[in-house]
Amino acid sequence: MKKIIFWKISSDCLKFFLLSVGSVSLIIWILQAVNYLDFVIEDGHSFLVYTKYTLLSFPKIISRIFPFMMFFSILYILLKYENDNELVIFWNFGISKIKFINFFIYFSLLFLILNLLLNSLIVPHSQDKARSYIRTSELDLFESILKPRKFIDIVKDLTIYYDKETADGKLSKIFIKDNSKKDGFQITVAQTGEFEKRGKKKILVLNNGKTLNSKNGSISEFHFTQSDFSMAKYDSNSTTVTKTQENTTSELFNCIFILYKVKNKEINRTVSYDFNNCRLANLENIYQELYRRLIIPFYNPLLVMIPLLLILKSKDDISFNKYKIRIFILGFFLIIFIEASLELISFNLMQNFFILALPLLFYSFIYTYFIKRLQFKK
Repeated sequence: MKKIIFWKISSDCLKFFLLSVGSVSLIIWILQAVNYLDFVIEDGHSFLVYTKYTLLSFPKIISRIFPFMMFFSILYILLKYENDNELVIFWNFGISKIKFINFFIYFSLLFLILNLLLNSLIVPHSQDKARSYIRTSELDLFESILKPRKFIDIVKDLTIYYDKETADGKLSKIFIKDNSKKDGFQITVAQTGEFEKRGKKKILVLNNGKTLNSKNGSISEFHFTQSDFSMAKYDSNSTTVTKTQENTTSELFNCIFILYKVKNKEINRTVSYDFNNCRLANLENIYQELYRRLIIPFYNPLLVMIPLLLILKSKDDISFNKYKIRIFILGFFLIIFIEASLELISFNLMQNFFILALPLLFYSFIYTYFIKRLQFKK
């Protein structure tokens, strides 16, 4: 019977957690997806790239709200059980409160493992995959970002201007400046032009114009009746460099070992090893990223233990309502501290080791508090 009632409360907590984290994540994802429309409207990427990018951002949203939703779910279920007098069933079956607490500590290991897998494996992979679509995509909707009588420079090394669009869909009085040339630039003007797609390439067909080439101070000019201006070689200004949060956990660990060997020898802190982000100048960010992925999930047992403070006081107590509010505030500020502790991670290893030990210290403190309070009541 004891196994049944423990199974009941644990399944209720898990079901409510999955429901709440899924619902809140979906709401945040929808709001975020609206902001990601800039990839289409301003940067000229296709709707397929936009869809893939937004879908792959979902795991990151879950990982960010995971601690709070876990704390809120446990608190909600315990309050529900207390208000419905269901917690009394545990005490009537001879289950001590310390055994009840120990069960939830073991139960919290499930959340810890889920959070570790999410932070260390799933989120970095999904972030890198999402960014890869931006890095490899072409400007499929380039013409949609052009506006009449406006200089458009959201494409790297390229500025385009046109006066108006004619009734047959052609652009008139076009000005194009290409800054991608080494030691110079290229300016092209044309009377008319229109976009064509040839195979997988986007081509701007220009009519009746001329091109000025400037290189090392010398200028050359040629006129044309028709000329093709390819969009394939240009990228948008979207960030395409791999970020530290997109590198795998194993890559970050290997990088730390490499940088530890060279940190006393290397003078230039911007030199990269193994991959672009593996630099001494970026070492602090690497420490913080590993802390986020591998250490913050170890606060989960503590966030589960905070709601268990409810069992130390009966709902019939006159101060119970204030007591549960204080517990919620305590958990809320603990979550803020967990997020803020990321900024305490630095280049100093001794300071980092102290920060790493904080979850264990907090856990020991609150568990000792439970034992003292329960012994006092007994």
